Amino acid sequence: MGRVVAGALEAMAREVREGITTEELDAIGAKYFAQHGARSSPQMVYKFPGANCISVNDEVVHGIPRERALRAGDVVKLDVTAEKNGFHGDAAVTVTVPPAPELSLRLVQCAKQAFRAGLAAARPGAMIREIGAAIQDEVRRCGFFVIPELGGHGIGRTIHEPPSVPNYPAPSARQKISEGMVFTIEPIIAAGTGDVWLDKDGWTMRTKDGSLAAHYEHTVAIVDGKAELLTG
Repeated sequence: MGRVVAGALEAMAREVREGITTEELDAIGAKYFAQHGARSSPQMVYKFPGANCISVNDEVVHGIPRERALRAGDVVKLDVTAEKNGFHGDAAVTVTVPPAPELSLRLVQCAKQAFRAGLAAARPGAMIREIGAAIQDEVRRCGFFVIPELGGHGIGRTIHEPPSVPNYPAPSARQKISEGMVFTIEPIIAAGTGDVWLDKDGWTMRTKDGSLAAHYEHTVAIVDGKAELLTG
């Protein structure tokens, strides 16, 4: 399952370029699923109108693939979630269409760095909120903002399971991390305030101020005292 998600994400990311449509990128991911006996989790669970979520620029998450051609400088979030043999995996990456402004490149790099910080905090005995604290600290250090409404989650027999894994030290996220837990770590960050709104399409979350957003995610399992990437 994890390898399928990673492979589909890599196949899509390779094709990000000026002129390709988000619909065409989605078809690449859907074809990869079919070739490897997997199914789109968002379609299965939520009847999402696409195999994958593809969000561009101020679109934060859950962007619907369309006949929209990418342009130079676009910031593209590819969010891939698939089911195989009854289990789900989830991963995301943000890719820029060259040439990209320095701000976009810094934002994308910050999301990756924040993920690594969160991953380092994911150890048995720690509280879930320590992952969020590490992520928020790194994002603030970079000069950006987490989007508090969006974060990681448990995953397994369906896409979203307990626990919630906020990208900030939420007081409620006091559950202890234990051996065998499986969840996503996914910094979702903005260059602006971090406030978001739901588009009229009923799916796409956007930044209220129109600022750029970035998303980086992997599914991890706590195995032998450390977090192991399942979708890496």
